[in-house]
Amino acid sequence: MVIDQSDQLRVETRGLVRVITITRKAQRNAVDGATAIQLLEAFQDFDRDKNVSVAILTGEAGFFCAGADLKELANADPRPFGPTGPGPMGPTRLQLSKPVIAAIEGPAVAGGLELALWCDLRVAASDAVLGIYCRRFGVPLVDLGTVRLPRLIGHSRAMDLILTGRGIDGTEAERIGLVNRVCQPGEALGVALQLGEELAALPQRCMRNDRMSAIEQWDLDSQAAMRNEAWRGRDTVASGETLEGASRFLKGAGRHGHS
Repeated sequence: MVIDQSDQLRVETRGLVRVITITRKAQRNAVDGATAIQLLEAFQDFDRDKNVSVAILTGEAGFFCAGADLKELANADPRPFGPTGPGPMGPTRLQLSKPVIAAIEGPAVAGGLELALWCDLRVAASDAVLGIYCRRFGVPLVDLGTVRLPRLIGHSRAMDLILTGRGIDGTEAERIGLVNRVCQPGEALGVALQLGEELAALPQRCMRNDRMSAIEQWDLDSQAAMRNEAWRGRDTVASGETLEGASRFLKGAGRHGHS
């Protein structure tokens, strides 16, 4: 069900999954100022909506996102950014309570790669192209690309991509841990939807607490991370999900890795 449509964005709900699609195909889904604002608002709405559990970010017409719209920058209209507030690409500084999956076809480059890095999981077509293409034009990474990329794939591999600006395909991206699933061209959204439905079917309080603990530990020392994990674990147990799950296990559900 399509719930919002503009020249920049299409937002639709498919069961428990919210699909947010950039619709600027003439610009290879490059993000201008208006699109950045709409992306930010769309993901804020997703996080508030209790009727959806997972979001997918993708782009139409075989392009994920070619980064910031350089025509806008060339017209001396750079997007303002500072140490706080929204990122230039829109949602990249948000910390959501629910997971987001990137479904990548074609280019996910420059700021488009930073959008993909912001997502929790990435599904990419084998012939997708991921890279820091803005290296060629003196456009800096200011949507946390220099922070998230080393954390995802390690410092050495991140330096290779950040310094050279070279592009890699989906197969290499999966090999180095930049994407989580690689699929045939044209199938990224379908695979992401299946993955999203799998996540949405899991006990949500437990999954979201474990997810947040994994995110929050980056800013904590080991003792604080341990206390935070324990606090979130107690919150899950107190919700009743753990007892309910244990009861289902005793009745034979979930054995040998099956749901």
